[in-house]
Amino acid sequence: MQGDQQAALDDHTVAIWQVVREKLRAEFGATAYRYWLEPVVLIGVEAGVARLGAPTRAMRDWVTQHYLDRIQAFWHAEDANVHFVEINIISVSNGNAPANQVEPTASPASGSAAGDVSATKPAAKAKPGAGKISVAEAPCQPQAAGRTAIASMSDDGISAALDPRYTFDNFVIGKPNEFAYAAARRLAEAESVPFNPLFLYGGVGLGKTHLMHAIAWHIRRTQPHRTVIYLSAEKFMYRFIRALRDKNTVDFKDQFRSVDVLMVDDVQFISGKDSTQEEFFHTFNALVDQGRQIIVSADKSPSDLEDIEERLRSRLGSGLVADIHATTYELRLGILESKAERQGVELPQRVMEFLAHKITANVRELEGALNRVIAHSQLVGREISLEMVQDVLHDVLRASERRVSIEEIQKRVAEHFNIKVSDMHSARRARAVARPRQVAMYLSKQLTTHSLPEIGRKFGGRDHTTVMHAVRKIEELHSSDPSLSEDIDLLRRMLEG
Repeated sequence: MQGDQQAALDDHTVAIWQVVREKLRAEFGATAYRYWLEPVVLIGVEAGVARLGAPTRAMRDWVTQHYLDRIQAFWHAEDANVHFVEINIISVSNGNAPANQVEPTASPASGSAAGDVSATKPAAKAKPGAGKISVAEAPCQPQAAGRTAIASMSDDGISAALDPRYTFDNFVIGKPNEFAYAAARRLAEAESVPFNPLFLYGGVGLGKTHLMHAIAWHIRRTQPHRTVIYLSAEKFMYRFIRALRDKNTVDFKDQFRSVDVLMVDDVQFISGKDSTQEEFFHTFNALVDQGRQIIVSADKSPSDLEDIEERLRSRLGSGLVADIHATTYELRLGILESKAERQGVELPQRVMEFLAHKITANVRELEGALNRVIAHSQLVGREISLEMVQDVLHDVLRASERRVSIEEIQKRVAEHFNIKVSDMHSARRARAVARPRQVAMYLSKQLTTHSLPEIGRKFGGRDHTTVMHAVRKIEELHSSDPSLSEDIDLLRRMLEG
């Protein structure tokens, strides 16, 4: 790494890396840690990106595929300024790994590509020299392993890396995601713009990023002449800030307003960033006026995005908005069967049914649990059984058991405030009923992964704006009303305990 890409290595960064390593050891166990994680070394941190080094391509690919999400989560918990983790291949000399000995052909794992997973292909071996590939050089099919071996869609590196596992063929379709899948497929196969923008939204780990990558792969394969840029909203913001700093906004505008397809993931991250929103709005308008395609994802619907300008919210909701709902048992079971088949691993039916029943939060957590089971079986040589799964995933299963439902929240809040559970669904607006109902909505937003519309449906079919108002009201009272604050804290401890 040269120039402004040189990572900074200081005592604070080293200390954080040590904390992350200990958390990894605790979560994945001593054996997996010794084989796969201990050889990974710290290179440094630069502009919100933590850079790590692995001694071999195979190790980099394995760590990226199986542990990158957790490394990113642990690091972000210690340092909120770090949003991405890259894993490069380093040249090891005499057992040490100096920060400046990074293999120039390494293709780092982009944090923005570490998104939602529905089902995955077995990782193929990365080809030597896998680095950035321009459109002219890029293969028509995904060929490399994990999140690491995909190239940018343009030779200037604007586009983030894509995951070769995230294709339409690997996406498991079920009732919660069938509409979003159909919309994504229609857009990818269309030669003209069918709807603009396509706005995908849903909770964490439900398949938004998978569909965006699948669209990009399909367009590359079938319409290689089209220029596609995929990146996170944060990366868009960082590039805009850099352009402002370097007084180079003309080039920035030219780059983003001349593409055929612009895909922006996690657009909620530009909330409150006025100048970035302004630029994104003008980029949006310029592309729409030229008949270019825009695809956006977020964790909420356009109308629910907070601290986003009204004109931008209106623009985001002006095309096709597709919601991806929480997974069902049948969909989770299908995902497990598909992933096991693609990895060539035979899983007992009892094990798959157990995992599909117990791990319900999102697909990413389900996939992570399955990866841990497979890795443990391969490393330790232990046969996969129900008992083995319960042993290996004891922490995950314990956390899943503690996960609270909206129904339980309603019951607890009703008992605490001495009202009927049916009052949670009724139209009664008396304060003695309305305030506990608002508390229950607030706790449902805080303690579950359900979207605002889903919460509203659980409270007598109320509109999502009612839930939003309730959440804001309770947030205000939490800081100004000591008595209500004590009630909420007590209820939260009871529900989480």
